[in-house]
Amino acid sequence: MARYPCSGECRCGCHPLVVPRSQRWHEKEVGNWIQKLGFPQYKDCFISNRITGRKLIFVNCSTLPRIGLTDFEHMKVISHEIQKLLDIEEPLWSRSISKPHRDPMGLFLERKAPTGRRADALTLEEFLKEMDE
Repeated sequence: MARYPCSGECRCGCHPLVVPRSQRWHEKEVGNWIQKLGFPQYKDCFISNRITGRKLIFVNCSTLPRIGLTDFEHMKVISHEIQKLLDIEEPLWSRSISKPHRDPMGLFLERKAPTGRRADALTLEEFLKEMDE
């Protein structure tokens, strides 16, 4: 995950937000990535549960047991690697409730996760403009 002097939630323009290439991955590409991480035993879990690159935003230590992962140490590693892949940060437990529940990229990826024309058509630029309004 990239680190910037103004924090990961920066909107000052000191670093560009770029949509991760993994957003275009199909289930098999996600499975191959999991295998390359060193977890070949979970490749089929991701494929059979139809986890695409767009769905990775929802995969974390809370959701991994639902698709068959039970080793907590493995879940922590996979969750951390997903955050790095998507260049997102999990919010601190101490964050103010007046702030959005995620960083801008995380919020965008959540909006892009569903399938359909509306989600497909949404661009990062449009989303950031919406956030500013």
